[in-house]
Amino acid sequence: MDSKILRKLFLGFIEIHILHHAKKKPFYGSWMIEELKHHGYDISPGTLYPILHTLCREGLLSVEEQNVNGKIRKYYSITKEGEDVLIKAKEKALELINEIGG
Repeated sequence: MDSKILRKLFLGFIEIHILHHAKKKPFYGSWMIEELKHHGYDISPGTLYPILHTLCREGLLSVEEQNVNGKIRKYYSITKEGEDVLIKAKEKALELINEIGG
């Protein structure tokens, strides 16, 4: 399989993973990098932050700045539109897994 196809697929998985965690509770970027590492995704800040910015620009995430020990930290949360996209993505992922998994 072409590595470009795998990259697109994995980026999609990462976006779904981000929306999933944003629904559970607000998170900040470096926490998400560590979370993704637990699932085998070695993602750099230079890859993660453009994804987060795109998801915000598309209205799937919102961002809130908070002062933490004198430093500004951005916390990302899911929006209603993001929740709708996450539901549809889960449905499609389960449909695909059921089709190819058997």
